[in-house]
Amino acid sequence: MMAKQLTEKTKLHPRNLHRSRYDFKLLIERYPALKNFVSTNKHDPESSDETIDFSDPDAVKALNKALLITYYGIQNWDIPKDYLCPPIPGRADYIHNVADLLATTNGGIIPEGESIHGLDIGVGANCIYPILGNSIYGWNFVGTDIDDKALKNCSKIIESNPKLVDAISLQQQIEARFIFKNIITPEDKFEFILCNPPFHTSQEEATQGSIRKINNLENTRTTKPILNFGGHNTELWCEGGEFRFISQMIYESAKYPMQILWFTTLVAKQSHLKSLYKVLNKVNAANIRTIDMAQGQKTSRILAWSFLSDQQQEEWQFQKSDQVI
Repeated sequence: MMAKQLTEKTKLHPRNLHRSRYDFKLLIERYPALKNFVSTNKHDPESSDETIDFSDPDAVKALNKALLITYYGIQNWDIPKDYLCPPIPGRADYIHNVADLLATTNGGIIPEGESIHGLDIGVGANCIYPILGNSIYGWNFVGTDIDDKALKNCSKIIESNPKLVDAISLQQQIEARFIFKNIITPEDKFEFILCNPPFHTSQEEATQGSIRKINNLENTRTTKPILNFGGHNTELWCEGGEFRFISQMIYESAKYPMQILWFTTLVAKQSHLKSLYKVLNKVNAANIRTIDMAQGQKTSRILAWSFLSDQQQEEWQFQKSDQVI
């Protein structure tokens, strides 16, 4: 019992299926190709623990395929070379925290089922947030991106998994300088919006960030710019970086105050929060919340805001069936 407690990832959300060490025996049974990437932990020769090389993009992708097959019933998931291969435990944490946020305006009950609609800004080629949100809570999603190749890959994933066909739709943002324009129509209504914004301000900064990530993972010192989780330009950096992107997101969000219950985004740099709060106050957001998250040594947070008052949130019409506490 003690050994299990020591290996549990207690910083992850209590409902996260990945709080314990990966069960590689089970994962390989469900996805045999993963076996080619699993070995004994080289940083602890006396340990019998199995792991993968997290600096190897192919190994990370194989692990994701195994996790999606084993825990979420997703077959034939793949991404093109050099696109972001997301760490699933952390992505699942975002989904679970959004579920808790919705519950705060639904009498403490997490609303489930196809009547709950989410909008994923920057869905990427991996489609991971809509996949997890639908698999865990049955939610429907619209995924948007400016990258046509990424959306085409998402479409392939959806078509390969019949349960996703009616649950996830895709829309290309044709004007890169906008986030919500062309996407949210006057008839649309979403329970939540989520976003994992580009973090870096330049390609050079993104490259240095990937080197630091690999050095932290492998306890080495390398200058080789390999992205262990991949990442296309639009996924990793934009002019002005995270702060500018989220600020624009906030300003644009004020144009849709009654159509969205909760706007949310990941914020990697805590130092950005104070200035982002000021932007939210400028647009008169009625409710602002910050939700801390952590995965291993990495810390992050969700910034959430709504233009609806407490009473208006309580009056938001959730479908009362398919709900859990």
